Amino acid sequence: MTGVSTDIGTSFVRPAGRVGDILHAKAVLTGMGKSLAFTRVDFTNPAGELVAYGYHTKYIGKSSLHPKNVKFSEDGKDLIEGELEDVD
Repeated sequence: MTGVSTDIGTSFVRPAGRVGDILHAKAVLTGMGKSLAFTRVDFTNPAGELVAYGYHTKYIGKSSLHPKNVKFSEDGKDLIEGELEDVD
């Protein structure tokens, strides 16, 4: 979805681990209205402890009506409307 970022940030809570450790990321759409969308990403270490998080607020205005807009399933794994384009 196209739009303009109105707020974006990252907080580092604790050291993430050692080189080679795998971090897990969980992204959530925390809310979406007619003009703003809110997201958050939590990063956890192998012990499941929160090591960092990020947030993003985006003005989306009329972009949800754009003909090339796509929609994903609730879990974000499947495309349910539109088609993906190669952006390379």
